[in-house]
Amino acid sequence: MENIYLLMIVALGVLAIADLVVGVSNDAVNFLNSAIGSKAVSFKTIMIVASIGVAVGAIFSSGMMEVARKGIFNPGEFMFSEIMIIFMAVMITDILLLDFFNTIGMPTSTTVSIVFELLGASVAIALIKIGHDGGTFSDLVNYINTSKATQIIFGILLSVVVAFSVGAFVQWVCRLLLSYDFEKKAKWVGALFGGFAISGITYFIFMKGIGGTAFAKESYDALGGMTIKHFLETQVLTILAISLVLWTSLSYLYIAVLKQNIYKLIILIGTFALALAFAGNDLVNFIGVPIAAWQSYQMWAASGVAADAFSMEVLAQSVKTPTLLLFIAGMVMVATLWFSSKAKAVVKTSIDLSSQTDTKERFQPNFLSRAFVRGAVGLSQMVNFVLPESAQAKIDERFTKPTIELNKDKTYELPAFDMVRAAVNLMVASVLISIATSMKLPLSTTYVTFMVAMGTSLADRAWGAESAVYRVAGVLNVIGGWFFTAIIAFVTAAAIAYLINLHVPSMVAILLLIALLLLARNYISLRNKKKEEKAEGQLIRAESSSIQGVIHESAENIANTIKRSNRIYTGAIDGLSKQDLVSLKKNKKQVDKLSTEIDELRDNIFYFIKNLDESSVAASNFYINILGYLQDMSQSLEYISKVSHKHVNNNHKKLKFNQIKELKQVDQTVEDLFKNTQRAFENRSFEEIGTILNNKKQIFAQITEKIQKQVERTRTEEVSPKNTTLYFSLLLETKDLLTATMNLLEEYHNAHDGSIDITKFKIDNETVKGE
Repeated sequence: MENIYLLMIVALGVLAIADLVVGVSNDAVNFLNSAIGSKAVSFKTIMIVASIGVAVGAIFSSGMMEVARKGIFNPGEFMFSEIMIIFMAVMITDILLLDFFNTIGMPTSTTVSIVFELLGASVAIALIKIGHDGGTFSDLVNYINTSKATQIIFGILLSVVVAFSVGAFVQWVCRLLLSYDFEKKAKWVGALFGGFAISGITYFIFMKGIGGTAFAKESYDALGGMTIKHFLETQVLTILAISLVLWTSLSYLYIAVLKQNIYKLIILIGTFALALAFAGNDLVNFIGVPIAAWQSYQMWAASGVAADAFSMEVLAQSVKTPTLLLFIAGMVMVATLWFSSKAKAVVKTSIDLSSQTDTKERFQPNFLSRAFVRGAVGLSQMVNFVLPESAQAKIDERFTKPTIELNKDKTYELPAFDMVRAAVNLMVASVLISIATSMKLPLSTTYVTFMVAMGTSLADRAWGAESAVYRVAGVLNVIGGWFFTAIIAFVTAAAIAYLINLHVPSMVAILLLIALLLLARNYISLRNKKKEEKAEGQLIRAESSSIQGVIHESAENIANTIKRSNRIYTGAIDGLSKQDLVSLKKNKKQVDKLSTEIDELRDNIFYFIKNLDESSVAASNFYINILGYLQDMSQSLEYISKVSHKHVNNNHKKLKFNQIKELKQVDQTVEDLFKNTQRAFENRSFEEIGTILNNKKQIFAQITEKIQKQVERTRTEEVSPKNTTLYFSLLLETKDLLTATMNLLEEYHNAHDGSIDITKFKIDNETVKGE
């Protein structure tokens, strides 16, 4: 049996590395979103600064490992064999849970996940022990640190509300004082802002970076016999006052003498601070449990006592974690930071929700988001009623964004928000976390940084009438995910601990295999999804301001739409003929995605028209018509996919052989038409359009012939009303699909003889857009 525990230690070591990867991918949002969103410095510089912060924080994180050993449960109440079950259940649950959130691109709290996993697993084992010993449920308090769990739940609720409110208030005041022309303000204004911001951030570095280390708990004569940690907690005002004077002076010199941007410096220092604190404190969430398990194994192996008789009271003692292990963990975290695509997805979610510019809204409105927005609008109207118009005008002036002259095809270069908001995000998050730490209040850095960013977005009027319901829905989804994390972490860890307890060797092997398969499945699924998106040719919105550019981009979109439409139509006919429900369901998803992309192109019409130069306004009518025909095509494909899936899903009779044969013939005709059209637009050979249009009557005649045959069959031999309805629906909708396609081709053909002569704009694929 001794070998099984050694194998469990090896497995926990491997799980620790995997947990580092999935954990960093999720927590990267804590310290990257402000710097990346503001584009204050290059992405490479941001990553270098964050990497240094992570590496330094990891090396000095030894003192934080106590949480995994004794923070949630009372180790003296458990034996070594039971502790190993708890630790194994926690790590398996943690990896699967965090990987799930990474896959869907949602930020969650690694602190909350590890705490509730420890709580769930230890409760399960404690209840098993109590049941075996004939105890009662009230005995659970002897095993579990219930006060800690209560504090954490309270900390979650408090941090969400406080972080959002404080972030909104501070951002509103800063914007009111600085406006969007902050770089034109007097040097002393920037110096004072820098003094306050950097003072708060550096105190945070001391509090969370240094205060949590082992040497911070030692006494020093220079501090009057106090420990560094105690000094930081008791001399807050003194430290902040000295820091304010020092940093304000240095900020002024930085601006006046070196002629540098103080806001960029604040963002870099803030990014370093949060990265350092993240590694210094959250590293316990990833490797704390495996290290505690390894140290437990060493103590047990040296004792010579049976595994089920060796009390783990020794875990209550402080044990220093080897620096080499911390260094290795830090390097894994840094590597993940650079190469994880999932980390970028999680960061993108946070930035999109706080963006000042138009973005693709990922979340759909719900009744809660609408209610919140209506309430906020009503409150705003009440304030405006009370506030004098002159004061309203002054405030609106401070919150008015300056007009930036930038070509539409360069809009991707715009930051999601400016450097003032990024600096406020970092400053407020640092101060709030420092205050909570000094008051010994448990909280999640993820919750604080995310909610501060959302609060500043609201105060900065980033959530306008066009986006508020979507952004609020997104925030509510993320918050809901946090509570989902706690509940699922507790329940899953408890269930896994119970299963392992049934038979340790076999259940550990089975559960590890299941975890490996799920991780591999998520990885392969994500990779395939990216390959499909790249292969299918995503539609791009028109960004050119000239006729030439519009024609080029429209041709590219049409070629991609035709290519995907051909695949969707063939997929629907094949799936229907084979009664393949899986492929029909997949086909529905493909057509939904195409419809969404076309809708996004239509949503961009306003910006497209505003961007056109005076000599190219005629292109707007051309572009609008093209989008209309593309939408007609997607609607027809959507209907065809829907009715085909519904027919098979409801287990109706299969279409007859002749019906399938005729549909295959129609599919071949549609495929030939789509391939010729795709080739014409890919090669920009617009003269081929006329050749395609010449076959229009022949194509429609074939559809009419099939409809007439079905009418005759219905009168003489057809006995299935569902089959008849489906067949007619498919043919009629195919006719609508072909009509939309022909109208689109005629739009280009008519442009040949009309006011837009597309033949003189025949351009190859290397032509620069909008040239």
